[in-house]
Amino acid sequence: MRECGGVAALVALLAPGGSAAEQEQAVGALRDLCVDNVQNGNSVRECGGIAALVALLAPGGPAAVQEAAAMALRYLCFNNAQNRDNIRVCGGIAALIGLLAPGRSAAVQGAAAGALWNLCSYNAQNCDIVRECGGIAALVALLAPGETAAVREQAAGALTNLCVCNTQNMDSIRECGGVAALVGLLAPGASAAVHEWAAAALRNLCISSTQNRVCVRWCGGIAPLVELLAPGSPAVVLEYAAAALWNACIDNVENMDSVRECGGVAALVGLLAPARPAAVHLAAAGALAALTSKSRQSRDAVGAYGGVAALERVLACASSASAHERAAAALCNLGRVQQAVNDLDLPD
Repeated sequence: MRECGGVAALVALLAPGGSAAEQEQAVGALRDLCVDNVQNGNSVRECGGIAALVALLAPGGPAAVQEAAAMALRYLCFNNAQNRDNIRVCGGIAALIGLLAPGRSAAVQGAAAGALWNLCSYNAQNCDIVRECGGIAALVALLAPGETAAVREQAAGALTNLCVCNTQNMDSIRECGGVAALVGLLAPGASAAVHEWAAAALRNLCISSTQNRVCVRWCGGIAPLVELLAPGSPAVVLEYAAAALWNACIDNVENMDSVRECGGVAALVGLLAPARPAAVHLAAAGALAALTSKSRQSRDAVGAYGGVAALERVLACASSASAHERAAAALCNLGRVQQAVNDLDLPD
């Protein structure tokens, strides 16, 4: 279809003055063409389609057209850095944030939040623009209990990307009440996808922020993160929850104590079982290394729950090099320095 001029023809149907029905059909076709197809996404950009789609997000347009246009923009910027930049240049970020406003349908809000999620992937400028346009407060508002699970998932995913290597956004999310809202998403009964992205966002928020680590504990986040480590949770939830605890415990003895008191040590040791994926091993070993770095009580607890043997098994199994490194760090904290060095097979 691309080679036959189909993309250009569809973009032409988005021009002002067209019927809403035609525009909705054309946008839907462009959206479908861009799913997992970078070449089609490039063609849409080259034909002026991004500017045309952004124009359809203007206030007053039909909700169905706006939803489809936001979804098309979401797929257009997936794994496509040029399209992410072009959407920003065309004013798409502010337009998408406008669709997050109260009163919009859940479908429109979810599509806009999903587009912002992809727009903020590995794009520091877009992350800054979202903050400057008031997008963080708008996304945090979508985490509220009254929103649909799909909307909350998309908003949490967008916040996850917004705080990657961006301390201003980390601070802004906390100041907008985002830490407490994300902790609220960890409650039992939420979908696995909501749990996954809430834990991922908390993981990223705690990477380099002492204040956010404290805030997670003050908001009651440690206990529900530990609860997500239950054996029946999906592997990706286990990974992100353990990683959130890992980052929350860095240089924070109070959080180390809280994780231990909530039963986190036993749960983390359990994640080192041979059947678990390497990513889960890495997150669990990292959390145990952080827990044992400055807390004698946590070191004692790891030993009491069989953590030494479990960590040594990680070193001996075909896990990732990063998991081996974190397991060795935990063993060093536990006084098993020589064993850890020997198992890593370091050069003399």
